[in-house]
Amino acid sequence: MSESRILLYYRFTPVADPTAVMLWQRTLCKSLGLRGRIIISRHGINGTVGGALASVKTYIRRTREYPGFHDMEFKWSAGSAEDFPKLSVKVRDEIVTFGAADDLEVDEHGVVGGGVHLSPTQVNDLVAQRGDEVVFFDGRNAMEAAIGRFRNAVVPDATTTRDFLAELDSGRYDELKDRPVVTYCTGGVRCEVLSKLMLDRGFGEIYQLDGGIVRYGEQFGDAGLWEGSLYVFDRRMHVEFSEDAAQIGHCIHCGEPTNTYRNCINGDCRDMVLICDDCVADPSTAHCGRQECREYASTAAAAVNGSTITSG
Repeated sequence: MSESRILLYYRFTPVADPTAVMLWQRTLCKSLGLRGRIIISRHGINGTVGGALASVKTYIRRTREYPGFHDMEFKWSAGSAEDFPKLSVKVRDEIVTFGAADDLEVDEHGVVGGGVHLSPTQVNDLVAQRGDEVVFFDGRNAMEAAIGRFRNAVVPDATTTRDFLAELDSGRYDELKDRPVVTYCTGGVRCEVLSKLMLDRGFGEIYQLDGGIVRYGEQFGDAGLWEGSLYVFDRRMHVEFSEDAAQIGHCIHCGEPTNTYRNCINGDCRDMVLICDDCVADPSTAHCGRQECREYASTAAAAVNGSTITSG
């Protein structure tokens, strides 16, 4: 079996014809047997694709032929095309959907007016110099943060990226406006926009972790300021940076540590929640916690128990 890899990448740069770039990218990925998700907008490109090692190397080389993408950075991880259900290449108003397309300006260097980029080492140095004054601000949704985050990070009450504008405008983070704030997300793309939105709203000292959690984990593993697992949006669900990764998530039923999200036993429910191996094995506790799903689970458990008694 040939080696395979997953790529994570983005580039903010003016794209004159997003539809043409979308069609080119779709054709390229299909020809190479790659799967994943790619979003194109007038602001740039954001994607994650997987496939055979030779194919992803060819993809990088060909994608960099586009003038605006010539210096785009690609992050590598273990995985394959099979970690994605299909190939999706689409044009959107934003490559990250904050609902702030008109607030964003990009040039050939990236986002105009965003936060100061800090390497993983520079982030550690900032914390060493300024201690508890430094605030880590999670640029992901609360579901992702539940299984992994920077130590003592602020985690906004966000279900989707669109929730961040309301969170920032709510005033609940105004006390951070005079403190050094380090924004972070999976690969860095969300913080490119988030840091700009925070600066526009009066936050005075905003940084962003260059390369995101992925780069930090590659450099420091679990020996730095990161704790737990990294949530990823493919069939892997989460990745760890070492065998020493802490499990900071907890089962919604018994409270045992777990980093695994499960589908609710109710097929009509689309919620995914943290459930440990023992609780998911029992139909009565394999649900998301909503009342209708509890009732569904109780019925399922009773049917299983009745079947067991009958067969016995």
